[in-house]
Amino acid sequence: MPDEPQGSRANAHPEPRPPRPLEVRTERALAASLRLAVIPVLVLLLAGLGAFVYGTALFVHSVGIILDHPFPVGHQVGLFLLDIDLFLIGATLLISAVGFYTLFVRELHSRGTAIMPAWLEIRDLNDLKARVIAMVVLVLAVTFGEVIVDSPSGRDALYLGIGIGAVVIALTAFIRLSTAHPGERR
Repeated sequence: MPDEPQGSRANAHPEPRPPRPLEVRTERALAASLRLAVIPVLVLLLAGLGAFVYGTALFVHSVGIILDHPFPVGHQVGLFLLDIDLFLIGATLLISAVGFYTLFVRELHSRGTAIMPAWLEIRDLNDLKARVIAMVVLVLAVTFGEVIVDSPSGRDALYLGIGIGAVVIALTAFIRLSTAHPGERR
């Protein structure tokens, strides 16, 4: 055609050949295998439920302990920090379950509209890793608080704090480096 730039026909992609029957079956099997992600989703949901139930049971037990022995206060604060830890772990497991489901099975919808809050939108595995690592950092911080409250030795708390700091730095570097695209600086 006269309007086409020279060489455009040579650059055009050839029509794809129709898939062979074996390729069609293989592609269907691979697509169906994504549904296997339902297994870890269920396990993560049950584990999250277990963490929530255990945290609730610990809270009820802690209230009884506090009512019986209101002093010393430090140990009771540690019980509530442990509760926070359990609920954060449960939330991490729940977020992981939702992430696996939306990545491998299908998006969550209610009456035709997406129901995920913006902060929980997970577009790829890097998003899921970032959410889980953020929750791990929170759990580490709360665990450090538990140790500070119950620790008889400041040196032990210092060593744990240094170790947790190193892990947080490593996780932050991992997330930054694994999510940066070539040519993009963060």
